[in-house]
Amino acid sequence: MEAGGVADTLLSGACVLFTLGMFSTGLSDLRHMWMTRRVDNVQFLPFLTTDVNNLSWLSYGALKGDGTLIVVNAVGAVLQTIYILVYLHYCPRKGTVLLQTATLLGVLLLGFGYFWLLVPNIEARLQQLGLFCSVFTISMYLSPLTDLAKVIQTKSTQRLSFSLTIATLLTSASWTLYGFQLRDPYIMVPNLPGILTSFIRLWLFWKYPQEQDRNYQLLQT
Repeated sequence: MEAGGVADTLLSGACVLFTLGMFSTGLSDLRHMWMTRRVDNVQFLPFLTTDVNNLSWLSYGALKGDGTLIVVNAVGAVLQTIYILVYLHYCPRKGTVLLQTATLLGVLLLGFGYFWLLVPNIEARLQQLGLFCSVFTISMYLSPLTDLAKVIQTKSTQRLSFSLTIATLLTSASWTLYGFQLRDPYIMVPNLPGILTSFIRLWLFWKYPQEQDRNYQLLQT
C-alpha cells in the first residue's frame, strides 16, 4: 500500500475512533439513569440534537458514498437513540420531551422530503444537504458559549467536562483534516469552531483549575 493510502486509512480510522469516543461519553449519563432510575442533572436536548445531526450527516455520507461518514453517523445515531429512549423511559414529565422530539423529527422529515423529492439533481442535492449539515454542526459547537460565559463569571469549571473537551478537540481536528484531504468544505469548515471552543475550554481549565474551584466555593460559603 502506498504511503498516501496508509495516511488516508489512518486519518479515516482516527475520525471513526475519536468520534465514537466522543459519542460514548454519553454512556456515563446512561449508566446514571439506569442505576438511579432518574434523569436528574442529565440534559436531554444534546442527545436529540446530536441524533438529528447524525442522521443528517448519515444522509450526506450515503449520497456522497463516503464509508467513514456512514459508519460513524450510523453508530452515533443508534447510540443517541438509545440515550433518548432511556431518558424518555425515566423522565417524569414526558410531555415537553415528546414535544421537542416531535418538533425536531418533523423538521428532519420535512428536510428529507425537500432534499429527496424537490431537488432531483444529485449534485445540487449534495451541496444543499452539505450546507444544511454544516450550519447545524456549527450551531451545535457554538451553543455552549453561554456555559463558557458562566464559567468566567463564576470562576468555576465544574460545569465543564475535561474528557469531553479532549474528545471534541481530537474529533474536530481529525474531521477538519479529513475534509481538507477530500477538499470538502462542508466537512472541513464546520469542525473549525469545535477546535476553537475546545481550546477556549482548555484555557478555562488552566485558568480555573478544580482545586481553585473548591477554594472559591468555600469562600462563597
